[in-house]
Amino acid sequence: MGNGMNKIIKGVYIGNFRDSKDEKQLTENNITHILSIHDNATPILPNKEYLCLIASDCPAQDLTQFFSQSNDFIHKARSSGGNVVVHCLAGVSRSVTLVAAYIMTVTDLKWRDTLNSIRGARSCANPNFGFQRQLQKFQEEQLEDVSIYLFEPYL
Repeated sequence: MGNGMNKIIKGVYIGNFRDSKDEKQLTENNITHILSIHDNATPILPNKEYLCLIASDCPAQDLTQFFSQSNDFIHKARSSGGNVVVHCLAGVSRSVTLVAAYIMTVTDLKWRDTLNSIRGARSCANPNFGFQRQLQKFQEEQLEDVSIYLFEPYL
């Protein structure tokens, strides 16, 4: 988990807390936006655009409440030519869940296939069971509406 941030798809990286403040990595990967999701998420660097979400890494934590906001943030970063790093503390569970929700929204991948593709780029990716259930429920109940909302401005 200390091996640095990993590129998941064009413009989207996953890292840990340390990666999110490592100026060398941020510069090398042209990171313009930082999405922080952990218990004490706050902006750290003055020259980056932040979205900070407060959430714990426990199965009962509802991350679906953040999916629309995080999808918008990631999509706007990519649409403007920027790169975003999504991080929690370890870059294993919360951040992976948000990136999975985004990838599901912009592709036809199902939740399990999405997690497997993320693991191909970041082997330590492993959302807790509760977050995996939330991704499954998101796929079954909300994904179509969220995808339409995200792409509507471009239609």
